[in-house]
Amino acid sequence: MDKKISGQISDRSMLAAILTLAWPTMLEQLMQTAVQYIDTAMVGSLGTEATAAVGSTGTINWLIGSTISAVGVGFLSYIAKAHGAKEQDAAKRAVAQAVLITCVLGVFFTILTVSLSGVIPVWMQVKPGIQKMASAYFFILYLPMLPRTASIIFGTVLRSAGDTKSPMKIGLLVNLINVALNFLLIYPGRQVEIFSLRVAIWGAGLGVIGAAIASAVAFTVGGFCITFVLWRHRTISPRGQRFFPDMQILRPCMRVAFPNMLQRFGTSLGYVAFAAMINSLGEVSTAAHTIANTVESAFYIPGYGMQTAAATLAGNAYGANDGKRMKRLASMLIPLETVLMIGSGFCLFVSAPFLMRLFSAHEAVIALGGTVLRMVAVSEPFYGFSIIIEGLMMGVGKTKAPFVYNIIGMWLVRITGTFVCTQFLGFGLVSAWACMIAHNLLLFFLFLLCYVRGVWDPLDTK
Repeated sequence: MDKKISGQISDRSMLAAILTLAWPTMLEQLMQTAVQYIDTAMVGSLGTEATAAVGSTGTINWLIGSTISAVGVGFLSYIAKAHGAKEQDAAKRAVAQAVLITCVLGVFFTILTVSLSGVIPVWMQVKPGIQKMASAYFFILYLPMLPRTASIIFGTVLRSAGDTKSPMKIGLLVNLINVALNFLLIYPGRQVEIFSLRVAIWGAGLGVIGAAIASAVAFTVGGFCITFVLWRHRTISPRGQRFFPDMQILRPCMRVAFPNMLQRFGTSLGYVAFAAMINSLGEVSTAAHTIANTVESAFYIPGYGMQTAAATLAGNAYGANDGKRMKRLASMLIPLETVLMIGSGFCLFVSAPFLMRLFSAHEAVIALGGTVLRMVAVSEPFYGFSIIIEGLMMGVGKTKAPFVYNIIGMWLVRITGTFVCTQFLGFGLVSAWACMIAHNLLLFFLFLLCYVRGVWDPLDTK
């Protein structure tokens, strides 16, 4: 991989490098989304209340996960730049600091989430009848917060060094464990017919609690596996490094991570407020929103796969001080991403009602979810452009502008608009998703301006 991304390389080699980095990430996210689909379908078979209980605290997951991911971005930028500059010792020192930060954040978020599990459903305006179920689900899901933190940060560290296959393989294992345990823990014992034979299948019959246990066990296995892989990695293993705070490494990492953390925390807090307002619209809107979010996530896979490649390769070009490579990278990624997201949006528009029907038999939920999915499908290419430019900026450590853009879009457009539409004007879920689309379009225009002016590129000499 290093040979492909060092020095002056051809467009064909650059395309190969992009795809080499992007496809494992896409496949990993595809597997994660497939499991989300299966989880949602399995829980959905228990009824609308179960779906609402699981989905009502889902935005808290985004809030915590995105905050941890932001820390990973700081290390990604530093390690990718060190690789581009052939400074392997600096990269290994940064990995050791990533291990230290993972332990601190993992313990902190375990204590925080477990202690607040009883009140979070109340804050999220979950209906009283399902608050106890939602609280128990949340408590179990967040017990293994340390291995979950390791999976997020160590996965980012491996990708920053060009290794996207290891996180993909571990993600596949985690998903297989999750699905298998869901099958055994959610449903009671039953008879299954296989080739005309009646086979007794054991089942715990734990329902929503079974789904939480399955996810917690899978997360734990994934955390241990990715730690093992990082420890034994050929080029960036932290073995032999000091695990005490090293401010020479942490300062530049946190300088990049802090604005990204504020961005992700602020936008994820916006998602929490957004979901709380939707939860207040009733079970049908909550269920439709939860399922539609799950369906929609599959169609962002091309965008976020390419974002990983953009961040890593931009960091390498920056470390090598190669301005021409940086510009060629952007000129290749943008049209490639646009084509992929147009195709993704078209598929989502066509298949929206069918996909909703996979997860719910409730006609009102299917109709409402299908409507909002078709609305957002039209905005996919615009959002894809924003994802790529943001990825390039993360790779070179420019995280302040994306922070400002995302906070403005989230709080001034999406949250304020949704609050006015749903709480004052009495509109429903469609209006909330219209505000979300307006937010995405604003991001497109802001990142387009950023790209045209060249402020995304620290090597731009014009």
